[in-house]
Amino acid sequence: MPFQPEHFAVWFELPVTDMTRATTFYEKVFQTELKLVEDMGPNPFAMFPVKADSGVSGHIYPGKPPARGSGPTIHLACPDGLEATMYRFIEAGGEIVSDPIGIPAGRFVYALDPDGNSIGLFSA
Repeated sequence: MPFQPEHFAVWFELPVTDMTRATTFYEKVFQTELKLVEDMGPNPFAMFPVKADSGVSGHIYPGKPPARGSGPTIHLACPDGLEATMYRFIEAGGEIVSDPIGIPAGRFVYALDPDGNSIGLFSA
């Protein structure tokens, strides 16, 4: 029988060059508060919040991002619709690199955060 977990993706990590700038960026764009953790693992990191402990999440950490737009893409949920989140993404210093794309589950755009990480903004 093939392996079929409830969630194939279990965690994501986004390397950033400036933790303060990146935390401010993601908090503004997604209208949330990241939780700074300094006493677990080799580096401090800031976690994206989820409702339940079993929710799929991730964090930003001090590191070297891949070349601009060349790394994997993580799709993040928009808090209040695609267009509003796109607006905040641009205002906070990110770049939208595609038009909205419709799929059966919703719509998304490809974007680059200030460090060049590839981000999908997804709205159901």
